[in-house]
Amino acid sequence: MHRSFSAELARFGPDSHYTVPSPARARRYCSQLALRHYENFSVASLLLPRPLIPHFHVIYAYCRWSDDLGDETGGGDHALGLLRWWRGELLRCYEGAPRHPVMVALRETVQRFHIPPQPFLDLLTAFEQDQRVKRYATYEQLLDYCHHSANPVGHLVLYLCRSFDASRAAFSDHVCTGLQLANFWQDVARDFDIGRVYLPDEDRRRFGYSDADLEARRFTPAFAELMRFEVERARELFQRGLPLVERMSASVRLDIELFIRGGQGILRKIEQAGYNVWNARPVLTKWEKASLLASAWWRHTCADLL
Repeated sequence: MHRSFSAELARFGPDSHYTVPSPARARRYCSQLALRHYENFSVASLLLPRPLIPHFHVIYAYCRWSDDLGDETGGGDHALGLLRWWRGELLRCYEGAPRHPVMVALRETVQRFHIPPQPFLDLLTAFEQDQRVKRYATYEQLLDYCHHSANPVGHLVLYLCRSFDASRAAFSDHVCTGLQLANFWQDVARDFDIGRVYLPDEDRRRFGYSDADLEARRFTPAFAELMRFEVERARELFQRGLPLVERMSASVRLDIELFIRGGQGILRKIEQAGYNVWNARPVLTKWEKASLLASAWWRHTCADLL
């Protein structure tokens, strides 16, 4: 178990005894957690409307705890038991009796923005699935996983922006699934290290990348073609979701576009590496992130002036 999360679990886990914090202390805990862990807040939080930032921190803290309960506790039945406990804490939050600091803060957020429990529950379904399913036979199965693991995050953002409706949710789903897939293709090697393979079996067979090649982490022409195919799939999802930007309020358009452009940037980095994600993890440099921010800001500024 990761040392920092081990300490958090000992402090606020199912076997710990603590005084339920005040809402103010709970919000402070969530903000500290978000700013300590969430690499994108260094840019994105500078652009968000200031009143929304604490609520984004609360949502992030819920996701961070959920993720760590699944990935940082040894996995298997133990992780599933902790996720069941976390589900119970969420239900207590919606029943009006939160105890955990994250849930105390979340109670205020869900009430203020009228957020239903389903997106939070869907995320837990994905984290539970991670304990049971390590490989995916088909692309459709992978999309179903993204339906629970990624798309709910977009729905939560729409609720925080008071913009949730069926049309925006559909565009958001394209964006969030694209982001999840970009992350999968970026992290093929990392995921393989922990026994997870998100490249669908049917796609590997289609391009002739065998189980033996996978186990040996071979970079072959077949693997390059497989990754080219998967990258284009994710790129198409970003294009389908891009209209979401103009359907959001002006105060958050730049943030939404930056997430899309960041995902597209990762796909370009994979492409520029010749699709050899076994060799090195493609990442955006600080300069590239700054360039994305500047170009997005310039586009929106020019649009406002026209």
